[in-house]
Amino acid sequence: MRILFDSKLSQFKTPFGTLRPGEQCRLRVDIPVSCRTVRAEVRFLQDDGVTEAFCAPLRKTEGNALYEAWSGGFSFETAGLYFYYFFITTQNEAFRLMKQGNDTNIEAGDLWQVSCVEERYPAPEYAKGAVMYQIFPDRFYQAGSCDCAEKLQPYWVHEDKHDMPVYLPDANGKVWNNDFYGGNLNGIREKLSYLQELGVELLYLNPIFFAFSTHRYDTCDYGRIDPMLGTENDFRALCAEAHARGIRVILDGVFSHVGSRSRYFQEAISDPNSKYRDWFDFKHYPDSYTSWWGITDLPCVKKDNEDFLRYLIDGEDAIAVHWLRAGADGWRLDVVDELPDSFVMRLRDRIRAEKPDALLIGEVWEDASNKIAYGVRRRYFVDRELDSVMNYPWQKEILRFVRGEADGSDLGERIMTLAENYPADVLACVMNILSTHDTPRAINALLDPRDGDRAELAKRQFSQEDLARGKELLRMAAFLQFTLPGIACIYYGDEAGMTGYRDPFNRRFYPWGEEDESLVAFYRTLSKLKRTLPALKTGDVTVVEAGNGRLMFLRRTKEQTLCVCCNKSRKIWELNAPGEVLMGGGIASLLPGKVRLGEGGYCLVTREGRKML
Repeated sequence: MRILFDSKLSQFKTPFGTLRPGEQCRLRVDIPVSCRTVRAEVRFLQDDGVTEAFCAPLRKTEGNALYEAWSGGFSFETAGLYFYYFFITTQNEAFRLMKQGNDTNIEAGDLWQVSCVEERYPAPEYAKGAVMYQIFPDRFYQAGSCDCAEKLQPYWVHEDKHDMPVYLPDANGKVWNNDFYGGNLNGIREKLSYLQELGVELLYLNPIFFAFSTHRYDTCDYGRIDPMLGTENDFRALCAEAHARGIRVILDGVFSHVGSRSRYFQEAISDPNSKYRDWFDFKHYPDSYTSWWGITDLPCVKKDNEDFLRYLIDGEDAIAVHWLRAGADGWRLDVVDELPDSFVMRLRDRIRAEKPDALLIGEVWEDASNKIAYGVRRRYFVDRELDSVMNYPWQKEILRFVRGEADGSDLGERIMTLAENYPADVLACVMNILSTHDTPRAINALLDPRDGDRAELAKRQFSQEDLARGKELLRMAAFLQFTLPGIACIYYGDEAGMTGYRDPFNRRFYPWGEEDESLVAFYRTLSKLKRTLPALKTGDVTVVEAGNGRLMFLRRTKEQTLCVCCNKSRKIWELNAPGEVLMGGGIASLLPGKVRLGEGGYCLVTREGRKML
């Protein structure tokens, strides 16, 4: 008989998930009577997983012929990430009880995790369960022309927007990233009606500031819109009209590095006495310096330089607040792992002082609650640095499940792990993605997850039959993306059926006039459900079944319960459905009180109150 404990179940831990300073939590572990236990306690460790913080004794509270229940309470005085295990003493031995998956194990395994989270800076209500749309600005839509007289040379513009982006290096092996399509801010503004009809509530723009490259992650001037995109007045007009349509605008903040052609770096290397020289870490002035991942076109900025911090965060018209005043509603922080906690918190304090509901999202590719970057355990949530992070863990498992590579158990486990590790308001704002500018488009990832060199990737083609199958797979993946807790983020063109392997193939121009209208309509339906059903916006999540090709979870508020089911098994899945079927696909049959899902089938069903089944 095993010792029983599962931190995700209320019979063993209450409350579920993260705690607040001073909040009482109770733990219970069920130990077989045959162990003859004489003492049990919980030992909490600091975030290094080694240093002991404190112990909480457990006492025997109840039992039966097979098990004794040992339970006790504790609380944390200060915010932080803690790990724990049980230490059990019996008449014959003493041992550590550790975590092994969702089970327990003696002396070998992992530690359980619990976070105590500061109460300041709760995530803004408007972002919870919102629908987001990510735009790569050069590739969305062009309206009129912009004054490109000061655009950094050399560059060129595709005459045909159907062209494939340049993917090969030049004769010297250099990748220029300087082929443009002409998408601009006025083009985005002209398509706001389309975005509104799609149900978009948040508009996330990849970098828009003055830069050399098409991706603009090589910022040359934070205080200026790139000439090819337009002007600051164009940006202000875009934000004003977006707000009038109920759409907020989030900007990409690339603050860990700048471009080598930036005005800051150019002055730093040309004038030894320039204040900008101290912004950069020169190993040998002026030709050797720290750069992002060793890419010399992207010199890193010293994030503790006070002049840089004044310019970016603290000054009266600092960059972080200037663009909020111009109409932006928040920032997505590029490579936030490379920004120190003190930097992120300083930025957080300033933007919330300027705009109390400003949204701050971080680019994190792992579980952000326990992330270690450059040897430092990050405090994104315990100190309330971030409202949200990009949800790559769920993206990976959704794609694996829908492809049929995984049976759903990993996805179910990952859903509940993040639900347990993230503060509830953060989980409601987590940025759920299927595609991004950094990953292959969803259809490609679902049909053909193989990587390759760019020359080989450029030659791969899907048949019409493959594309039809890919779109069906995308429907299930998007269904999961929209029904799980968090922000559902559409990468521009996914809703139109765009395909593309990794950069730059995932950054083609939007196919205006050639969209798959049925797929666009499907996304509109998902958006409407996300916007109008309280349980999909702010409800908690409980995985009921995960494995053997099946996934079922509940989304619940006090007033509403929704049941989400997906079937990737070859067997028909017959479900009790006493409520209304709000949406579905691949339904083999629908009878009063019964839904039968075929392979690839999915449905969203209402239930009464907070009933589990």
